[in-house]
Amino acid sequence: MTLPHISRQRSRVHGFGVFAREAINKNRRIIDYAGELVRNDQSEAREERYLAQGCIWVFRVNRRWSRDAGVGGNIARFINHACRPNCWFEIVDTTIWIRASKSIRAGDELTYDYATVGERTIPCRCRPGCPNTL
Repeated sequence: MTLPHISRQRSRVHGFGVFAREAINKNRRIIDYAGELVRNDQSEAREERYLAQGCIWVFRVNRRWSRDAGVGGNIARFINHACRPNCWFEIVDTTIWIRASKSIRAGDELTYDYATVGERTIPCRCRPGCPNTL
């Protein structure tokens, strides 16, 4: 399977983002969200540290496992959250795939809904004045 070309660059949403370097068709797999596979009870301290930096790099895979993109992660960790995203995630076993939820043009920033839950939150930056938290 050949994945589409993407790149990391400065984002208007937050810090760095990931951008399509070519057109991407709806539902196409774009990239897997890589990172160290850790037990959820071990990921909480890492989550706290990243949240203090304004980042969410720990992705809950299931009731037992999480992926920590801060350790062994790839460019997918820079895909920003949006309340109206152009991507979605699919979990297959312990692999997290980022997929296009609609056709994406070359040059568009990739975003997905982080679907976070819990008390620890940071403000959403997907658009000016967004009232949501992550």
